[in-house]
Amino acid sequence: MTFRELIAAKRDRRKHTREELDFLARCAAAPKAHGVEDYQLSAWLMAAYLNGLDLDETADLTLAMAQSGDRLNLDGLPHPWVDKHSTGGVGDKTTLVLLPLLAACGLTGVKMSGKGLGITGGTIDKLGSIPGFRTDLTPEEMIAQAGRIGLALTGQTPRLAPADGTLYALRDTTETVASMPLIVASILSKKLAGGAEVLGLDVKCGSGAFMKTLEQATQLAEMLVEVARRCGLPTHATITDMDQPLSRAVGNALEVREAWETLQPDAPSTRFRELCIYLAAETLVAVGWSKSQADGQATAEARLQDGSALDRASLWIAAQGGTFDGDALPAAPVIRELKAPSGGWVSRVDARVVGQTVVELGGGRQRKEDIIDPAVGIEVLVEVGDQVGAGQPVFRIHAKSDAQAETASLSLTTALEVTAEQTPRRPLVLGTH
Repeated sequence: MTFRELIAAKRDRRKHTREELDFLARCAAAPKAHGVEDYQLSAWLMAAYLNGLDLDETADLTLAMAQSGDRLNLDGLPHPWVDKHSTGGVGDKTTLVLLPLLAACGLTGVKMSGKGLGITGGTIDKLGSIPGFRTDLTPEEMIAQAGRIGLALTGQTPRLAPADGTLYALRDTTETVASMPLIVASILSKKLAGGAEVLGLDVKCGSGAFMKTLEQATQLAEMLVEVARRCGLPTHATITDMDQPLSRAVGNALEVREAWETLQPDAPSTRFRELCIYLAAETLVAVGWSKSQADGQATAEARLQDGSALDRASLWIAAQGGTFDGDALPAAPVIRELKAPSGGWVSRVDARVVGQTVVELGGGRQRKEDIIDPAVGIEVLVEVGDQVGAGQPVFRIHAKSDAQAETASLSLTTALEVTAEQTPRRPLVLGTH
């Protein structure tokens, strides 16, 4: 078998065998060793994007990528072992709150995260803005740390799902990110390699997500749950709104600061905080520790209010070498506010435009080799359903130059819509599977 034959098979819409996908994963895990070039992997990705992979192929690819490197053995850690994943959204930093919150509830979370793709920021990029924070833990370090404090997180390493690491980077630069089977295989291969017993998924839906419509998001959620079942991983999925940014902060250091504020016992209720509590409750129900969603939400709320989630987050940052000090986080030299041109009711805050503007500021990648500026970003000061007055600040831009701030201001004017009639607030949770 040659890699050229794999490309031709998918180009001609032939179904891959398990053996072919095992070969593909081995080539992706070690391209040089197999004489395979990036452009060949990219050609296969485009063929798969255009012609698709069915459920059998997707499950086989998932298992092949999970088995392309080491798989964590969590034996000896307190049960249950849980993991979570978001399909990516604008202002979505849920892991930074949810992981310590679940650990404070007594669960063990070991997670492998990726860098940002397109307009959706990556957890690794956000945590990388914390001075000293390590995102390169070895499998042995992850297990030891999770045993001590109940959680550990690392970026993709050559030892865990290396095939996905290669394909993940190429998808962003070949416009194949939105392929549903490739999304599913990428997500689940990392979860299988990470050793989780139960997986919770947050499937984003809207302008700032890969899945723009509820129909698409439902299809993805159902596919994720079914492929996970075929791979032996119990999984539940929640579809959540991403037509507007999830939270106020969009941009790496800004989002870390907001996550820290959300963990404070006296933090106000926000859409972001509400989602963290909801997802924590879903997991508590899934592992059998809460009898209902309401019971789980009460437990999660209590762990925030008594400070135990914040304590767990502090232990986590320290354990991975970080020093959290709000003043030490990177800060942009130019801060500019954009004001509402007229009074009325906010009817739209386009997450896609906000996310793309942050990328253009330097807060995201347009090419896989791009270096992210962790300081830049946008604060979204209003949400759909708010009443605003003329001249009221609606966005706060954090930029590295006046010229960049001006360009961002022009872009953001298309993200906001204000109407004379009151607009209802958008629901946060759109469905569960």
